[in-house]
Amino acid sequence: MPTVADILSQGWTMHQAGKLDDAMRIYRHVISQAPGNPEAHVYLGIALFDKLRFADSADSYRRALALRKEFPIAWNNLGNSLRMIGDVKQSDACFEKALALDPKYLSVFKNRGTLWVWSGEIERGLEWYQRGLQIAPNDAELHRNLGVIYLLKGDYQRGWAEYRWRWKLGGMRRPNSPAPLWNGQPISGRSILLYPEQGRGDEINFIRIATLLADAGARVVVQSDPDMIPLFTSVRGIQALLPVGSQLPPVDYQASFLDAVDGWFQQTGQLPLGKKEFAINENHNGYLNVSDPLTHYWHHWMEQNAMGKDHRKRIGIAWQGNPNHHADVYRSLPLETLRPLAENPNLHLISLQFGFGSEQLEQVDFGSSISRLPADTDTSGGAFTDTAAVMKNLDHVITTDTSLVHLAGALGVPTTLLLGKIPDWRWLVDGDSTDWYPSVRLVRQQEMGNWDDVVQACFDGETLSVADPKLGR
Repeated sequence: MPTVADILSQGWTMHQAGKLDDAMRIYRHVISQAPGNPEAHVYLGIALFDKLRFADSADSYRRALALRKEFPIAWNNLGNSLRMIGDVKQSDACFEKALALDPKYLSVFKNRGTLWVWSGEIERGLEWYQRGLQIAPNDAELHRNLGVIYLLKGDYQRGWAEYRWRWKLGGMRRPNSPAPLWNGQPISGRSILLYPEQGRGDEINFIRIATLLADAGARVVVQSDPDMIPLFTSVRGIQALLPVGSQLPPVDYQASFLDAVDGWFQQTGQLPLGKKEFAINENHNGYLNVSDPLTHYWHHWMEQNAMGKDHRKRIGIAWQGNPNHHADVYRSLPLETLRPLAENPNLHLISLQFGFGSEQLEQVDFGSSISRLPADTDTSGGAFTDTAAVMKNLDHVITTDTSLVHLAGALGVPTTLLLGKIPDWRWLVDGDSTDWYPSVRLVRQQEMGNWDDVVQACFDGETLSVADPKLGR
């Protein structure tokens, strides 16, 4: 007859396989049969956390602690759930209790560091990561976290060195190529394979490195998801664009886009920022483009959909990133927060939001005032191609930190980026502009969770009075 531990182990196997609902049924069954088992409540709390039900997960950990007060795992996990809810003080107190019970509990050092980083106290978070390394000097996650912080602070020399540890973490894979990694060696007359590493926003941001390497004399081959290839055909300098899974040609070097940015920095001491040499031609401010017929098609669509005689400024908006991203709770905002934009009589809002978050258009009372693109947008000509053409017909884009800010910036479209208090490393810790994209203005959150002031700042200065002529408008 299986023991409680055996049944929980079976649930954990399903949990790790991504079958969260099945795992939760097992955990709840154990709790119903053995309600005094604290481990079962912890397992359920982990599953609830992974389902992004942070308050519910905190309740499960509290039930475990009511049964066993000296339970460092439960204290650590409760601290992590409270971190996601935004209860910084209680979260830190939980981590303190976990360390009192187990002074070398490595996860606590990681989570406590992340708590303070995301709360805006970067130096305090940095200290906890460094203290964790005293216990586990070769822990790849801690080194990666340090790398992100150094990059955020603009300390690129230390940042890149630490960030390379990410390749020692699980889930990171390179293509099946025998070519050595390029890390800044002379590239003129040599060939190099570039490929994506992380999300599509990163692909769009860092594809520019292909142009610099080509200008330096390299033969550049890019491997990418098939649906990204139509967008990337406009990048200058790429000699071959191959879909993932295709046979790779022999090359002298290989690198992910981000590896290549690192390598470029090692060679030149500079990042591949938004300089004019990236531009497709002297009349185009960006390094990505879409065809004139597609741009004209969307101009005509807008004219036919009650925008032709509408002289308000056309503002594309997006508010929600992928909720499965570890930092989404800090970077996305509710559509309701954009109400001041919707109620401004000089602005015509057009939703650029598809998938995650788009359901909020039906949940706000001003949703009907926001124009929506057809459901089949970007489904036939390649990822982002229709959206790019739409953006070229807009006066401005306002978005949170999603792939759309990279698309707009790479196109040279005037854009306002709404940033959480601690942003992604590439936006640094201060400043209202970014060298990655000259057309993008940064508006930074001053208080964790307060997006109202960020949205209101969109009306400051010239942000919403900039109007490039759009195809005869």
